[in-house]
Amino acid sequence: MSSEVKNTSGVSPRGHAVLVEYYEPERKGSVIELPDFVKNRVAAIEQRAVVIELGADAWEGQTARAKVGDRVLIGKMAGYGFVGPADGKHYRIVNDNEIFAVITHEA
Repeated sequence: MSSEVKNTSGVSPRGHAVLVEYYEPERKGSVIELPDFVKNRVAAIEQRAVVIELGADAWEGQTARAKVGDRVLIGKMAGYGFVGPADGKHYRIVNDNEIFAVITHEA
């Protein structure tokens, strides 16, 4: 993912907070469109997001787990979900310790 990610949400995280935006992985080579109820089941298991902006104290005194533009896995119930007041997209603000992994490769 490019580090050219811009925060157009109208919300800026503070402290240890990290602003992320959900994304759905691109499915390559598939000719079968999954019904919404199947997609919702997958979303109930995992949450994939792109890091949009970091609060000033994110990972203070620790090695950063992610940087702006990284695709990450976050906990299903982590943080607070909202619709960006400036752009109408769905975002989530999570604490820095709620990012569990950086996605390094997707099929």
